[in-house]
Amino acid sequence: MTKNPSTSFRWPLLVVLLTLILTVMSYAFRQSWSRQISLESGSFIQSEKIASAEAQIKDLAQQILVLEGEDQRVKNNALQKEIANLKAVYNTTLGQYEDILNLREQTASKTTILENLLADILAAIAKDDLKTAQDTSKKLAAEITKEKSRLASLAQTALVAIPASVPAKTAPPSSGFGRQKVTVEGLGDYLVDIVAGDLGSTKVIVDTASSGTCGNDCPVMPLAGYVSRTGAYAGVNGSYFCPASYPSCAGKTNSFDLLLMNKDKVYFNSDNNVYSSNPGVVFGSGYIRFLSAVSGWGRDTGIDSMISNYPLLLSGGSITFGGNSDPKQGSRGNRSFVASKGNTVYIGVVHGVTVAESARVLKAMSMDNALNLDSGGSTALWSGGYKVGPGRDLPNAILFVKK
Repeated sequence: MTKNPSTSFRWPLLVVLLTLILTVMSYAFRQSWSRQISLESGSFIQSEKIASAEAQIKDLAQQILVLEGEDQRVKNNALQKEIANLKAVYNTTLGQYEDILNLREQTASKTTILENLLADILAAIAKDDLKTAQDTSKKLAAEITKEKSRLASLAQTALVAIPASVPAKTAPPSSGFGRQKVTVEGLGDYLVDIVAGDLGSTKVIVDTASSGTCGNDCPVMPLAGYVSRTGAYAGVNGSYFCPASYPSCAGKTNSFDLLLMNKDKVYFNSDNNVYSSNPGVVFGSGYIRFLSAVSGWGRDTGIDSMISNYPLLLSGGSITFGGNSDPKQGSRGNRSFVASKGNTVYIGVVHGVTVAESARVLKAMSMDNALNLDSGGSTALWSGGYKVGPGRDLPNAILFVKK
């Protein structure tokens, strides 16, 4: 039989085609399998990420549930209350510290117990131990009241021991410095340090550490510094001011609010009318004038100096201050003054008296006029050296200079 040539030709071609088809299918299968494996692997990794995210979400959800279970308003109110209590203890402690400073300045005061309690309060505050601080603050308040009462009970007796060598006399010295025992009928004996300056030979000036009105962190000097730089032969501390040691003076340290004209003809606090009803004293060439209220005084620079303080103790030989409700003025201590009798100016210190008693003592010394000056820890009197003091550094001082 003869073979068909076309059939013989198609058979090898079919084999080749089948081989190619099988090869292509095999390759395609492998690619498909590879992609499937890759997809499955990626899916597994993605599943792990999703599982991890779900775990984190669950954890956050749990935290949210905890927070939602808390009353944030209550927590905030509790925190605010704690802060308010801490502020209250702190502010109370500042006031108690100033009370202790004032008690220190009083004759016969005893402050050791008070200072120890104050230290305990500060230590408790530093440790955030609010309850201990509050409890100790109450104890300190009671002890301060007790000490004030003790000092008040001594108000009818002389608190200063007067040396036997001090002469007893009511008449002030005619010139220079004198130390004397002054007897006040119905009150007792008082020690007085006093300097006399005749206006015929003495110029009275007021000196200031600042060159102009100062509201905070003001310059100050010891009384001896004022005496030295002006060549004065005597001097006394001046007007009330806000000492740097007082916490309540933060933001206005060593400042004073009262009217004053210094030796350089500069008026201080000229725009301050708050204290215009307070008294003052004017030092002119050969004269001295006491004012019941500085509101009646202009801004005359023809004078030597002027200074305002309070209270006015004597006017025209009569007592003008008999006491008030101010515990500082009603406590016993050393009281500085400027006074006049005839043509003589006096500066000095009455020891161990209230302000009202100081007026009685100066009345007994036959002074015509007298003005109370700053006292307590500021008290200082100079005459050839410190007779009283040196006390605190001062923003101003009254000085006697030879003409």
